[in-house]
This record gives sequence, C-alpha cells and structure tokens, in this order.
Amino acid sequence: MSGAPDTSLAAGPARTADTGRWPDVAAVPACSAARTAVARRVVRHALNGLPLRVSLGAGEQLGEGGPLLEVRDPDTFLRRIATNGLIGFGESYMAYEWDADDLVGALTVLAGHAATLVPSPLQRLRALWAPRQPGALRNTPSGARTNIQHHYDLSNELFALFLDPSLSYSSALFDRTPATWADLTPGQYRKIDRVLDLCGVGPGTRLLEIGTGWGTLAIRAADRGASVHSVTLSAEQCDLARRRVRAGGHEGRVRVDLCDYRQVRGSYDAIASVEMIEAVGPEYWPTFFRALDTLLAPGGRVALQAITMPHDRMLASRSTYTWVQKYIFPGGMLPSVRAIEENVRSHTRLRVTACDGFGEHYAQTLRLWRERFAQQADAVEGLGFDDTFRRMWTFYLAYSEAGFRSRYLDVHQIQLTDQGEPS
Repeated sequence: MSGAPDTSLAAGPARTADTGRWPDVAAVPACSAARTAVARRVVRHALNGLPLRVSLGAGEQLGEGGPLLEVRDPDTFLRRIATNGLIGFGESYMAYEWDADDLVGALTVLAGHAATLVPSPLQRLRALWAPRQPGALRNTPSGARTNIQHHYDLSNELFALFLDPSLSYSSALFDRTPATWADLTPGQYRKIDRVLDLCGVGPGTRLLEIGTGWGTLAIRAADRGASVHSVTLSAEQCDLARRRVRAGGHEGRVRVDLCDYRQVRGSYDAIASVEMIEAVGPEYWPTFFRALDTLLAPGGRVALQAITMPHDRMLASRSTYTWVQKYIFPGGMLPSVRAIEENVRSHTRLRVTACDGFGEHYAQTLRLWRERFAQQADAVEGLGFDDTFRRMWTFYLAYSEAGFRSRYLDVHQIQLTDQGEPS
C-alpha cells in the first residue's frame, strides 16, 4: 500500500442518489432512538481500540491513530448500521455520509479485526440482528443465471475500462511485487498457464472450462492444441468471448456455450474453473463437485482458482446477507479451503492433490484495477453509470483489496485428481 491519499474519492457535501435506481441509498431508514443508541455503543466499542482515527461528529474522536475515517452525518450513519449492519455501512459510504483519506487503509484495519468488531454476546445473537439472505438469491438454474447477469452483464465496455487487455477478471500471479500496470498482463497469463499446467492441458486435451470470462483461458488452451468447451451464464461475456475466439482463428478448437454447469454432458480429460465457485453457493457445492466428478474422464485432473475465507468466519456468516451480495454478487459465497476439501471428499472420488495460496497477488491486482477505474471516471460516466454506481464500485474494489491486504481473504489454486475410487 502506497499510504498516499485515495484521490478517487470525491470530497464535498453529500449527494442525492436516484431514488428509482438506489432506493435504499437515497432513503434514510426508520430507526428507533433506542436502537440507534445501541448502535452508537457498539460502534464506539468496535472502533475505539483500533489503529484508526474516527471522527464521529460533535468533536467526538475514536481510535488510536492511523487512517482517518470521517463520518459527516453521524445520525444517519448510525441509523443505517442499526438497521442493516454492514450493509448500512456500505450504503452510508455510497450516500457520502462518511469518507476516508485512505479508504483501503481504513478498510484494511476493519477487515483485520472483523472477528472482534462485534462483541461476543451480540455475535451469539447474530441470527436476531444480522439480515438473512433472501430466498430469491438461491442459485437454482434460473436463479444462478439472474445472479450472474446482475454483475457480468453490466457492460463489456465497463470492464474493459479497468481490466488489462487480456480481459482477465481474477487474480494475476506476478513475478514481483509491488506490481505495476505493465506487470498485469504478463501476470494474468502466468496465472492462466499455471491453471492449465495443473490440469495437464496439452495437444489433444479435451478441456471443459466452467466460467468463460471473456475467453482468454480458452484461447490460451487452444494455443496449446487443446479442444475446449467453455460454458458461461453471462450473455455479454459469451458474445464477446465467441468474437475473440473467432478473431484468434480458434473456432475449430473452442466452443463457447451459454449454459449452466449442471447442463453439461460429456467426458473431459481436464476441467478448469477460475473464480467461479464463489457464485455456486453453499447449498450447491455438493452438486458442483459431483458434476466435476461425473464429467471428468478416468485419470483426469481439475484445476480450480478460488477466493477463500477462514473456515470459522465462513460458518459464522454463511446465512448473513452482505453488502457485496446485495450490490455486487447476488447469491455469492466464498468457501474455505476446508469446505472445498470436505465437499470433494464427501461427494466425489476426487482428492485435493495441490493447494497454493497467493493472496498478496490479489491485493496487488485489485489495487491496479482500482487505480485504473479512478483514472477512467469520465469514461465510466460516459457509459451511463451514475455517481452512486461509481462510488459503489470504488468501495467494492477497495473493500476487496482490504480483505486480501488484511489476510482475511486469500486466493488458492487447487488441483483435484481422479483417485479412481468413489467415496
């Protein structure tokens, strides 16, 4: 982290969000004085011992020094938290009710203390105060398509503004850190090559890719001589991936289908899936791994790249509705490495035979995306994305970067090998 102020953050008075597009940002939630008072006590308890400087209005200062988090509208800020917890915290940022001179730095402190921010007695009562995930976000075949399209069908042009030319929307694997923008494309290809190596892709390999992205891995595999079947639920990604495959002269080797992984049939020597399992949801993890087991030919290998979180935090939060689920990835849930191992062992003949983490590389990747997004603010506006969206996306990228910088989050490349014996 550079330690420099985050110049992408707009200063000045609060702005009014579009009530039709952002109803829960535009409206101040109704909340009793008693509940707001409880929220104030919890916030004071959570922030007072942290390496932050928190200005809570009326001259009230919390924290023990560090990045400045300035709450411009303490009453509304506390009402949002009292009503919607961490969803309210994110919505308050979208509404310009608080800001930070170093947003990533402030969020990194909070992420690093996530397990202790809420007092233990309240943690045990989580089911009473934490919003629960809406049933409408379940990743049924129809629900999964809706959830994926919410994010990935926003606009190919939007993603192209802050991704590198490879259009890879997952962690790069750098040969040095801190990384520069010039390191990003080589880092993305290094990541892809390692995934292909893990599942043994070479001339003649029948490869299934679950989660196409914009086609870069499929094209890279075809360059190795593989025959690739790639599936995605994003119509926008599917269209552009097909055009990129065609432009690269790989139509004979790569087929891209708008298709759920549960609909795939056939037998494949190798399966690759990069940061797609996060969209599967805990309810369907057994289904996902059984699908891999069924589709993989005897002796084959699977390579997954997965964003992970600590197992205890995953268990504590798996039913909680989060800001990221509401605004960025509906239906999403990060697994733990242990959850992956347990699902593989319980539902398949596959076994984890390699597992390597490189979370610092994701922090670097996100920093580069965030800086690029800030530089492209006018172009993002030109695509029709309003100020609240840009504020939301800045928070999303900073929030994610902070998760990896604090090591609350990690990213792993995991190899699954066919052991030849069903569980």
